[in-house]
Parts: sequence; structure tokens; C-alpha cells
Amino acid sequence: MIPWLLQHLIPLAEQMEQHTAGDSRVNLTARTALAAVTSFIAAVLLGPMAIRWLQGRFCERIDSASQTLNTLHAGKKGTPTMGGLFIMAAVVAATLIWADLSNRYVQIGLFIAVSFTALGAMDDWIKLSTTRRGLKARQKLIVQFALAFVAGAWLYVEQRGKLHGLDLMFPVGNLSWPLGQWFIPWAALVIVSTSNGVNLTDGLDGLATGCSVFTGTAFMALAYLAGHIKMAAYLNIPFIPGAGELTIVVGALVGAMMGFLWFNCYPAQVFMGDTGSLPIGALLALAALVTRQELLLVIIGGVFVIETLSVILQISCYRLTGKRLIACSPLHNHFVFRGHHEIKIVTRFWIGSALLAILGMVTLKIQ
Repeated sequence: MIPWLLQHLIPLAEQMEQHTAGDSRVNLTARTALAAVTSFIAAVLLGPMAIRWLQGRFCERIDSASQTLNTLHAGKKGTPTMGGLFIMAAVVAATLIWADLSNRYVQIGLFIAVSFTALGAMDDWIKLSTTRRGLKARQKLIVQFALAFVAGAWLYVEQRGKLHGLDLMFPVGNLSWPLGQWFIPWAALVIVSTSNGVNLTDGLDGLATGCSVFTGTAFMALAYLAGHIKMAAYLNIPFIPGAGELTIVVGALVGAMMGFLWFNCYPAQVFMGDTGSLPIGALLALAALVTRQELLLVIIGGVFVIETLSVILQISCYRLTGKRLIACSPLHNHFVFRGHHEIKIVTRFWIGSALLAILGMVTLKIQ
């Protein structure tokens, strides 16, 4: 909206182009900062109203497969959930205001934000209004992959004419592997995996929120660098024309997450639910796919990867040997079982996430 007004109604835009970064016509750095601040303020202002509205309608039901975990988390019962509604409302609002809506990457980002939020809300609604634990795993995966394939195909059309646009880039060694049409199923897999990874991490107050801030900040920087021809050349990463505009979307996500953390830190006043975790993960995956850094996402989003692997290994180990690898999966629950305080667990996971984000960014210079 704002970029359109500047381009069509304000002659000053021509002078502003002298200070632009990458292929953005209107100052990208300033708009990214404003989008983050806008979404933060929107989340903080919407929070109290949303919490009051959710309080009487959608409250957390402690009903996991572990009776011990249910007992340990009994104090969380009745906390409003589905806070992802006001997270994504803040992200979409800030994006509509500050982003160039003619940019395909922005359009895909909005599609993912709205569609994955709707899926998460449906899952939460079933969980809270019936005795079921949400959608069946197969049903949920089918819808996730359907949405992810749409996003992947859309992204394929946009990327196929760009140098390295469909290549799988390795973080170290300057190696690449052309994916061609396999890019679409690969993109779908990355989106669904990351979406579920964030969802599995969302188990303690502020855990997924804080880790998402660190991961999102790193990919906000990567989107900026990938859309800047000189910086991309300096770091020897793929230059993706138009990718810089995705910085606005990711910046809005980071701002909204910080605003949500205001209410989600221990003791949480509201949970995001699948309504928030699914689109957050999907948007992080989109940023990785656009910048061609999905393998770097394994490092930067390492906390989500470890949490997911802990579940897979726990299930596999139990089925093969009848014994559990850790006390309870995902990994953060293992430490809950061991008696560690929730704040200590979350803070240490945040530290790990911050270090992994730094490590991931350092690999750019190693290339």
C-alpha cells in the first residue's frame, strides 16, 4: 500500500530510489523496520482484547498422551489459546501497509499466512470443542501438503527464470544441485516439516515464540542480502531479484512474535496454539526457499530440528526396543520430567537458538 502511494502519488519517490537497497524501489530498510514496529504495536494492542475474547471461548485443555505430563502442566489448564489469530492479524496488517503487494513473494507469504492460520484454527477448534485431540494426523498432513504444493508451484513459476532459483545450495563449499521440477515437492516438504517443527516446539511458555524470533531475524537478514545484488555477490550467495521485499513479511513476523511474547512469557496469559505455530513455521520455510538457503535453515532453525528428531527417535526406539530414549518427547518435555524449572529450560533453548542463528550466518562468510 505505502510503496504504491509513494510510486504513484509522491514525486519524492524518485529521489528515494537513490537510497534503495537491491531491487526495491522504495527504501527497504526503513519499511522493514516500520513493518516490524507496526506488527509489534498491533500485537501488543490487540493482545488484551484478543485474550479477553478467547478467555470465554477457547481455553487450553490439558490432554496429552502422557498422564505425568498432564499432571506437571495442570496449572496451564484454562489458559486462553489460539493466540495465533492476533499474531497473524498483526503480520498481515503490517505487510499490507508496508510491502509492495505486486511482489510475488509477498503474495505467496500472505497466502501461506492466511491458509496455514485457517488450518491451525480448525485443528484447535476441533481440539477445544470436542473430546478429540484435533484433526487426525493424516488429515492434517494432507491439508498441509496440499497448501504447501500450491505455494511450491507458485514459487517454482517465480524462481525458474532466475539464476540458481531452483538450485539446492549447500551452506559450505559453494556447491549446488539443480532440482528442476523436483523443486515443487521439495518446497512442499520443507514447508510442512518446518511448520510441524515449530508446532512440536510450542510446548512451554515462550519457547517457540522466542526461538522463532531468533530464526526469523536471521532469515530477515538473508532475504535482504539475497535481494541485494552487491551484497549477494560479496557473500557468494544466489541473487534473487525481488527477494528483498520478503524482508517486509519476515520483519512483520518478527515484530508480531515479540509483541506476542509480551503475553506469552512465563506465566503465559495466552498460547498461540496450532493457529500460530503452523503459519510461523511455514513462513520461515518460505524465507529459506526464496533465498535458496533451506539447508541453512537446518542450522539456524536447529532447535526446531532437534525437537522434531527427538520425537522421531523416541517413537522409533520405543517401537524397536520397547524402551524410551528420553523421559518424554519432544526434548523440552524431557527436562520438564527431570524437574528443571520452565523458565530455565526456555531460556537455555533461547540461548541455543541465538547461537545457532549466529553460526548459520557465519557460514555465509565461510563460503
